[in-house]
Amino acid sequence: MQDDYIVSKLQLVDLAGSERTSVSEHNAKLTKECIEINKSLFTLRKVITTLTEVQTTGKSIYVPYRESRLTCLLRQSIGGNSYSLMISCLSPSDKFMEENVSTLNYSTKAAYIANKPIRNQDPKIRLICELKVLEIVLIVFIEGNQRTYTGTEKGK
Repeated sequence: MQDDYIVSKLQLVDLAGSERTSVSEHNAKLTKECIEINKSLFTLRKVITTLTEVQTTGKSIYVPYRESRLTCLLRQSIGGNSYSLMISCLSPSDKFMEENVSTLNYSTKAAYIANKPIRNQDPKIRLICELKVLEIVLIVFIEGNQRTYTGTEKGK
């Protein structure tokens, strides 16, 4: 039975770009949804910008994770104890040039965020692993000393 196991979490989020209310139907419910999505994206941009400032200047600055559900959910991924990867999709159409440039700026800022993930391990399990390694080292040391001792005994 092995007590040491690793648990991981994978978060996949489709940010879907900025939702333009002018392009969408003039449905009140849809317009409200677009506004909420844009608020979340705006807060995510603020968080990424703040984390970029922290990385480049080294200053301790308040990061507004709690201003949006999206940033609360992504806290570990964008500024915590995990690896993160951002994939940006662009449109080849000239019609979306402004959005493409905005997306590239957004991605460039996100690339400056450098998390340093460490393995979260139960202290008891870590101690058990260290003791197992120490036990192996001691066994090898004792066996080496016995061979040396018996080898010198035979030589006398």
